Amino acid sequence: MTKLTKAQKSRKRKKSEDQCSPSPCSSAKSSKTAQVTTASSNGSEPFPDFPRPTPDECRTVRDDLLAVHGFPKEFIKYRKQRSLNHDNDIGDEDDDVSGTESCKRSVLDGLISTILSQNTTEANSQRAFASLKSSFPTWESVLAADAKLVEDAIRCGGLAPTKTSCIKGILSSLFQKKGNLCLEYLRELSIEEIKRELSCFRGIGPKTVACVLMFHLQQDDFPVDTHIAKTLRWVPAAADVKKTYLHLNRRIPDELKFDLNCLIYTHGKVCRECSGKGSDKPKKEHCDKLCPLLRQSSNAI
Repeated sequence: MTKLTKAQKSRKRKKSEDQCSPSPCSSAKSSKTAQVTTASSNGSEPFPDFPRPTPDECRTVRDDLLAVHGFPKEFIKYRKQRSLNHDNDIGDEDDDVSGTESCKRSVLDGLISTILSQNTTEANSQRAFASLKSSFPTWESVLAADAKLVEDAIRCGGLAPTKTSCIKGILSSLFQKKGNLCLEYLRELSIEEIKRELSCFRGIGPKTVACVLMFHLQQDDFPVDTHIAKTLRWVPAAADVKKTYLHLNRRIPDELKFDLNCLIYTHGKVCRECSGKGSDKPKKEHCDKLCPLLRQSSNAI
């Protein structure tokens, strides 16, 4: 039997390690992402001398928005799923979690539905996802299909060519690296590991990653809304999106992140006072009330 040299053994061992790697990333991009992740996990803060928001401020805003809007119906299904994994700070005794587990989407379903929700309404994104699943029952069939056919299936959600390119790119990359179209292994990873994995896909930014973490992996994360954060004076005026995200996720208590995000998102759709892109026709029941976010902002001055 031919003996292997030390160099050959080293190459063989490295090849074996590469084949067993769970990451869908290229090594160069993984290294770059890991550096960013490590920096955010080692205790460094973008604004170490900026004490807001405090836990009490976060809880007050959550409670004030809850009093105005109630808990948004569109997010109840996700809240029920989370209740199977977390103790909810404002759990509704009427919430029935029975059957929730059987209705849970796969992680890949969640990622694709999040992509389809970009730059469109909730109703349109739901129609686009339903149309896609009806036209192509499996993700393998989406990967194999002509791009134009996929575009036709999701056209009602807007930006069909862009979203199709992103979806097919993710499926292709995932299949090449894993040999299947499944992201369920993410459920066993830490938050930072999940961020690193998802960020490797072309077209997937921090906000999409945060939404998948929060809605489909039942993790505690806070997708950033820089405009609202500045309205509340929760970050310095010069804060950018990345630093705002890091700061808020360090300052907002984990148990408040989900409800607070859902309520702020809902509030931004109906209140033009605090959101520069609010609805052109805000609901009448909110017009006569002082915006809770502006009230908090004025209290902080």
